[in-house]
Amino acid sequence: MERTKVIILGAAGRDFHNFLVYFKDREEYEVVAFTASQIPGIEARVFPKELAGPNYEKDIPIFLERDLPGLIKAHDIDEVVLAYSDLSYEEVMHKASIALACGADFRLMGPKTTMLSSKKLVIAVCAVRTGAGKSTVSLKVCDVLKNWGKRVVVVRHPMPYGDLLKQTCQRFAAREDLKRYECTIEEREEYEPYLERGITVYSGIDHRKILGKAEGEADLILWDGGNNDLPFYQPSIHIVVADPHRPGHELRYHPGEANLRMADIVVVNKVDTANKEDVEIVVKNIKMVNPRATIIKARSEIIPDRPELIAGRRVLAVEDGPTLTHGGMTYGAAFLAAKRYQAKEIINPKPFAVGSLIGVFDQFPGLKVLPAMGYGEKQIKELQETINRSDCEVVIAGTPMDLGKTIKINKPVVRLRYELKEVDVKLEDVLAKYFKI
Repeated sequence: MERTKVIILGAAGRDFHNFLVYFKDREEYEVVAFTASQIPGIEARVFPKELAGPNYEKDIPIFLERDLPGLIKAHDIDEVVLAYSDLSYEEVMHKASIALACGADFRLMGPKTTMLSSKKLVIAVCAVRTGAGKSTVSLKVCDVLKNWGKRVVVVRHPMPYGDLLKQTCQRFAAREDLKRYECTIEEREEYEPYLERGITVYSGIDHRKILGKAEGEADLILWDGGNNDLPFYQPSIHIVVADPHRPGHELRYHPGEANLRMADIVVVNKVDTANKEDVEIVVKNIKMVNPRATIIKARSEIIPDRPELIAGRRVLAVEDGPTLTHGGMTYGAAFLAAKRYQAKEIINPKPFAVGSLIGVFDQFPGLKVLPAMGYGEKQIKELQETINRSDCEVVIAGTPMDLGKTIKINKPVVRLRYELKEVDVKLEDVLAKYFKI
């Protein structure tokens, strides 16, 4: 039988999931390669044959996405599958055009072929863009469910940037697990807030295995999405977060609009720091494409642990990395906190950047703050050196993790926390209707 030759375009997450749940056991397909984008340093690896299954005698190579035209021609590729998120529609079509021009079909895979069904109720929290505030909403949902006496286990969208064989199924129940799995800063940002609440988190590559493990210790599962990707599990309740700081993006980014159209509940977050007109644009767009969704407007309340250190001082604002890079923001909560608590100056971090962070500022010249890039040990050290070289008096850490416990910072650090505060409809009241409470 002649097999359909496939390349999967990815960023170490959705790409591996699509392979495992759809392509792995289908003899009519041969996945020749993956490509990598968005995340630095995840190429030059392989997808291990041990995970690929009996249809693959060798490891599947991973290349940079820029190599796509040559790969299509060299391997006579039949089909290119896009399997990562937070791309503008223009970017999606550029990738499609490259595939078509080289002679291959171009494919987007949807819920029917990629979502797994659970025996337990699944609440999915997704977004229309990276950095919309999913974590704040997810934590609010967890608090509500715990108050109702429910055993909640969180399954986080995968971030397997290291040894894939070690990242098949990861369980995080204590801070020590972050060290055991050699977590990046990006992983810590997502896992730490749950661990601080005593909530177990699963992540990794094999989501069939992860689902079985999670079902064994939970009354229900909360899917915490990555970027603006679709859930890997079929949701019983689908919550989507929209960001009025980027009005209109909810209809211009893949697959954020698909999330929006599928949503049962849409939380319009950050309404306290966005322009009123932009909030209304987002609300209008939600009603236009998904009139059945319940809309909740909310503030993402920024709570500094030591606000007295900010006023009158020169500060360095350190923000969540993905929000600033593929999320497209030029600032975040740390910048807003510096303004709100009357910092004397928010310093420009670019002159102090070292190593790979210099390239980040070159790639994203509009940045007003320092992204907490830390996709590996080397980059974490570069982040530490950049912060310590800066001539600020105080560091404001806007990342969801405790940055001061991960790297050694030679200046006082103000850690920000976030709390969702609804301004009209209460999320708990909406969820109560589903649970008949």
